[in-house]
Amino acid sequence: MKSQKGFSLIELLIVVVIIGIIAAIAIPNLLSSRRAANEASAITTLRNIHSAQATYQSTTGSGNYAGVTSGAPDATGLATLNTLNLVDTIVATGTKSGYTFGISAVTASAGAPASYFGVAAPVTHPTYGAGASQITATGTKFFAISTEGVIYLSATAPIPDSNWAANTSVSPLNN
Repeated sequence: MKSQKGFSLIELLIVVVIIGIIAAIAIPNLLSSRRAANEASAITTLRNIHSAQATYQSTTGSGNYAGVTSGAPDATGLATLNTLNLVDTIVATGTKSGYTFGISAVTASAGAPASYFGVAAPVTHPTYGAGASQITATGTKFFAISTEGVIYLSATAPIPDSNWAANTSVSPLNN
């Protein structure tokens, strides 16, 4: 009689099922880690933008900040900061690590000092993205920063403009 060595079909199927179960547990955790890394990168980028704005105001800006002076925050001011090497070219495009960035500025006047407002929104969001799901979302939180340097977050809605104080879903980041 000839002896046969190897695995049976049942044994191979059991191994495949075990690998599938492990993958089903690990992949959501991996995606959640990626979202957390994107959100941390967005916060760091807003801090870098704040530093760049302070440098711009005290040197080239003649007391004013870089950024579009009417309308919603956009990447125009980021491009200005990039030409002076205050932010990198990736940030100047307005998109980095799954987030879009924009800044707007208010020019100084006799009655008010200059100010700016910066926002970071996920490229794909489970509620506000075009067909995005929790799995494909690049982030779940919206961030903003203003002249004072305090970073604010909203987990429920985009922070549309510098009138964030009227938005009850916005709170300061505690770190």
